[in-house]
Amino acid sequence: MYEPIRSPSVHTPADDADFPHRSREEELDIQLAGHLAALLAVTDELGLGAAGDRIAEQVARLRGAPPARHAGLTAAAPADLHRRAHALAGRALLVAASRADTTAAILSAERMDAHTAALADAAPSGRLVGAH
Repeated sequence: MYEPIRSPSVHTPADDADFPHRSREEELDIQLAGHLAALLAVTDELGLGAAGDRIAEQVARLRGAPPARHAGLTAAAPADLHRRAHALAGRALLVAASRADTTAAILSAERMDAHTAALADAAPSGRLVGAH
């Protein structure tokens, strides 16, 4: 009734493949470094030098080389930058937790707290901007 499968599944890893395979840990390292590098760019734009230095240390540890540092200025309002940084720190926290990287998880949580506090200070009523 059905024709038998004649070729191996594309999901079965081939030992003689022409391309390198990365482990789950390597993929998570790449993701975490990417989220932290994006957080670093926003942190540098906000002018938070000490926090940026701590983030840069973690990116260097994960990538094996120091990240490029620049303060690419956008026309974004500080509150928007804090919201973006909070979201990026949250993503980094999730990946750090899944790879059991305590140092990066603590740093990400601290940055989330700092950006939440900055947004609360910016809102005159004490509520976060956009909160319902």
